[in-house]
Amino acid sequence: MRRLLALHALLVYLFLYLPILVIVALSFNESRRGVRFTGFTLDWYRALFQDPRVLEYFLNTLLVAFVSTLVATVLGTLLAVGLVRYRFPGKGFLSYLLYIPVVVPDVVMGVSLLLLFALAREVLGFPRLSLLTVILGHITFQVAFVTLVVRSRLLLLDPALEEAARDLGARGWQTFWHVTLPLAWPGVMAGALLALTLSLDDFVVTFFTAGPGATTLPLYIYSSVKLGVSPKVHALSTLIIGLSAFFLALGYALTRRRV
Repeated sequence: MRRLLALHALLVYLFLYLPILVIVALSFNESRRGVRFTGFTLDWYRALFQDPRVLEYFLNTLLVAFVSTLVATVLGTLLAVGLVRYRFPGKGFLSYLLYIPVVVPDVVMGVSLLLLFALAREVLGFPRLSLLTVILGHITFQVAFVTLVVRSRLLLLDPALEEAARDLGARGWQTFWHVTLPLAWPGVMAGALLALTLSLDDFVVTFFTAGPGATTLPLYIYSSVKLGVSPKVHALSTLIIGLSAFFLALGYALTRRRV
């Protein structure tokens, strides 16, 4: 039975990760077209780094990812503290609302954000679709993930530590800054890295909220694939996979730290 389960697990992981391994292998393929491996080369990575458009789209992607992650981390951490440490009417309902951005399909969220921005532009004349709207769109789903990760960390902390700080004369903000935040810091960083990873490879929400001059790497890959899969796309996809895997591994390592 154990061998059967191990074989089943191996087949599942192959099904999940074999397409990714194929992309990584083709990024080093000397052949320009097809999947036949004719030799090892790094020419596609050199061509990728020499393309000025890719550099522009890469900077756009980093700008959106880091700004949205910073805002979402601050908002998500404060929301997690409020949900764990304080009681107020509707707390349970708000806790359930956190799961909506997680389970709602990206297409639905992208369309709803597009309609919201269109309505705001109709009424207020602002904002137009740009990198700003992409950042706002990413924040909407990043906050939920950050809050859930930080809240799980706070639930493991002993409230007596904060009570001891208040007994020693610390005010609310001092308690949070010197006791709560340092203890919850691994969870905060894990939530931030998860949000950063989600932003880096997001396509659907970005597609609906981006305007002229707001192209990111996922949008560039999509437009390139429509004209035929180039080895440069394989190389770019490999770099995004590696970057996402690095941040996910770092976030996992932080969540494994003991309280």
